[in-house]
Amino acid sequence: MTNNNSSNDVLLDFNLLSRLVVGIGEVSDMTGIPRRKIRYWEEKGIIQSEKDAEGSTRRYNYINIKKVLLIKELLEDGYTLDAAAQKVELRMKSMNETFRQLAKFMDKDLSTNDLKE
Repeated sequence: MTNNNSSNDVLLDFNLLSRLVVGIGEVSDMTGIPRRKIRYWEEKGIIQSEKDAEGSTRRYNYINIKKVLLIKELLEDGYTLDAAAQKVELRMKSMNETFRQLAKFMDKDLSTNDLKE
């Protein structure tokens, strides 16, 4: 039997997530999406790779891996690629705004606690 808390801990390790950058082969292996399809999604502007130099291997961060997984799920649910990409962008904007508000709340809460001490 596995402990659900320990399996979720990696999702809360923001330091790890910020450093998570893997090559296109690893993304393909992890997600089951062929490299050719990942490159196509990048050409369409749905995802973005981090390239160090011209001709270097495509590398993807956590956010783009998350997008690949969400798009895969939506495609399996019957969405077209364009509809899936639009839905993922809306989800990412919503998540970003939620975390931005949370960060403001946490900053405000921390500064209020500092004043009390």
